[in-house]
Amino acid sequence: MTEPSYIDTSKPHPARMYDWFLGGKDNYPVDEEMGRRLVAMDGRVLTTARANRAFMQRATRWLTTQGVRQFLDIGTGIPTEPNLHQIAQGIAPDARVVYCDNDPIVLAHAEALLRSTPQGVTEYIQADFREPEKILEEAARVLDFDRPVALSLVALLHFIADEDGAYELVDRLMRTLAPGSHLMLSHGTGEFTPDTARQAAELYKARGMTLALRTRAEVARFFEGYDLVEPGVAIIDQWKPEWGETVTDPAEGPVPGYGAVASKP
Repeated sequence: MTEPSYIDTSKPHPARMYDWFLGGKDNYPVDEEMGRRLVAMDGRVLTTARANRAFMQRATRWLTTQGVRQFLDIGTGIPTEPNLHQIAQGIAPDARVVYCDNDPIVLAHAEALLRSTPQGVTEYIQADFREPEKILEEAARVLDFDRPVALSLVALLHFIADEDGAYELVDRLMRTLAPGSHLMLSHGTGEFTPDTARQAAELYKARGMTLALRTRAEVARFFEGYDLVEPGVAIIDQWKPEWGETVTDPAEGPVPGYGAVASKP
């Protein structure tokens, strides 16, 4: 691991905001202020954060039972138990997991991530999703790219605009992975409340961040060329609910996000 770099507390960061949404304490007033403004726009923000975590847990559980033993999780966020490695290694103690995030505060908490099983490996690297070559080079120290890997991009891609190469970056990472690898991702959408989505995007832009909420068709585009696992691109809580917790409150309406898993032929 590298040493933690400077933590900028003058502006919000998605990883710390996500921690606040989940009820964590590893965030700053600027993150809470932004989070409260988003919740005031749409109270489902809190449910969506929990739904993303639940999706990650179900997808990891399903993938591990299918024989996947290597995971590359980008946009890790601040550790919240159970984390991906705990689920995977709870089923397959020899699972190897590499976490990656660009927020130094996540690195500061990485020791919690590194409690691997004796048979497996859990490692953390600090890098930005826009640095695929760096991510792949460092991850290759732990993962064998000649064998299948599950690439996890949970609640990440809606912070990457098309003009920043969202689709190309996913393709670059997946091209390196062996046949039999998987892409698992969840993604926010503004399809159900477009006016609120526009307001949220403007708020992010005013804080120097990107919010690129996509339609179901646009999310499905990330999976072009891969074999989608049933039920395909689904509302987050509707993706294999039989594999673990879901958090939907019917009174709140659909969770504004999609989740899916696909395999690489």
